[in-house]
Amino acid sequence: MSSRRLAGERHHSPTSTTNFGHTPLARRAPNVLLILADDLGFADLGCYGGEISTPNLDRLAAGGLRFTQFYNCGRCWPTRAALLTGYYAQQVRRDKLPGVRSGAGGLRPTWGRLLPEMLRPLGYRSYLAGKWHVDGRPNACGFDRSYRVDDHDRYFGPRRHSQDGERLAPVADPSFYLTQAIADRAIAFLQDHAAAHADRPFFCLLTFTAPHFPLQAPAADVARYRQTFASGWDEVRSARFGRQKALGLLDCRMPPIEREVGPPYAFPEALRKLGSAEVNRPRPWSRLGDAQRAFQADKMAVHAAMVDRMDREIGRVLTQLRRMRAFDDTLILFLSDNGASAEIMVRGDGHDPRAAPGSAGSFLCLGPGWSSAANTPFRRHKTWVHEGGIATPLIVHWPGGIAARGALRRTPGHVVDLVPTILARCGGSPPATAMAPPRPGRDLSPAFADDCVVARESLWWSHDGHRALRVGDLKWVVARGEPAQLFDLAVDRAEAHDLAAAQPQRVRAMAAEWQAQEDAFRAALPERRVRRP
Repeated sequence: MSSRRLAGERHHSPTSTTNFGHTPLARRAPNVLLILADDLGFADLGCYGGEISTPNLDRLAAGGLRFTQFYNCGRCWPTRAALLTGYYAQQVRRDKLPGVRSGAGGLRPTWGRLLPEMLRPLGYRSYLAGKWHVDGRPNACGFDRSYRVDDHDRYFGPRRHSQDGERLAPVADPSFYLTQAIADRAIAFLQDHAAAHADRPFFCLLTFTAPHFPLQAPAADVARYRQTFASGWDEVRSARFGRQKALGLLDCRMPPIEREVGPPYAFPEALRKLGSAEVNRPRPWSRLGDAQRAFQADKMAVHAAMVDRMDREIGRVLTQLRRMRAFDDTLILFLSDNGASAEIMVRGDGHDPRAAPGSAGSFLCLGPGWSSAANTPFRRHKTWVHEGGIATPLIVHWPGGIAARGALRRTPGHVVDLVPTILARCGGSPPATAMAPPRPGRDLSPAFADDCVVARESLWWSHDGHRALRVGDLKWVVARGEPAQLFDLAVDRAEAHDLAAAQPQRVRAMAAEWQAQEDAFRAALPERRVRRP
């Protein structure tokens, strides 16, 4: 365990005059802006070592905190369930739990309430703009206004989206771009709040689909990165790791790219449609042909353009906060729902090989080469529970409540912690009912004040047959169909040195603890406790 101070579950009222990080807390509960990216890699932002232009997020980091060991659930819908309920997704039926009706279409138990429902009794109004991917309807789950995107295959012409529960017409406007539209709706909701509800705090959930596939972005944005990635994923990964070490984000050895690990799901027909320039393994860049290198560099240029555009749209939302004089009193959190994706598939309107990369006629995916670079220095990708699949940036910014500027926080944290943390800052606590099990999350507020370790027994993961448990700095991880591995993340955050053979008793003990937690989740979910849609 790290020598840093261990913090327990201390409670600070956000309406008190207690000094919190040497800055008096705001006298009213803060607003909350929770921003979620989709398939963003740990190293994609400038402030986490990337070369992509992200000045707005970099400024938030410079004015607040960056967490270096924050985790999600490895996939979009489990992360969103955990983030909004404070439970692991399996505890609320939103990821596969053997013996229980559960998974992507699972229905939450009646006690699996979402954060806006918990904030409403505290006087909050809540707004959603962007991807939903949770069971139920936003406006029936505590959101006062919502722009919901259910079309995950089209950035220029979505067909399935709605506002406040009313379906909107498919988009035919050639100037439309979804990342911009999501920000537009968030800004409109905030403008309405400032005009009609300025006496009440707000919770705004801003959930971009970017940079999830298909890789699509305005041509002018893509052009900015046309030559940026010609050196290839091996050099980009090495350069990113060098910057991460210089920033103090990591102090470990970076393992080589796993050349034989490709997409998590095989779609051979997609490879045929995409042509011979696509590759489904992260082969050494020097061994690719000229056409392959050009095609792959173009894909990463589109990915970068999507991240760049998301950052600029976040900047517009931040400008709105300043205009309504809410910026200093808003707790802003930014993170990703999983690591970058190695997937390669063709969906939506298909892929036209004659279409410009990034245009509406193309359907491209990042693939394992660039995903390895996006997740620098970690192993594996979205859907796995090695660090590459579950590690995310977490930026926390709140001038009115956090004194630190540009500081790092090294305590492990998880999306299940956001509900108790936000509620603690907003003057409430997670509701307890007779049927509900205890929430696994912890209030991270002590880490807002200094670089302490927030105490917890463990962190637990399960997705798509992959399993992991972190106890202190030890992590037990099993990829589906592979032997168990054991890593000491205090010195080996990138999971380069497997200790399983040297510590078999520890491996067995952690495997038993992982199973005990899954068994407890299953025992708490008798089939009669199902929320009806």
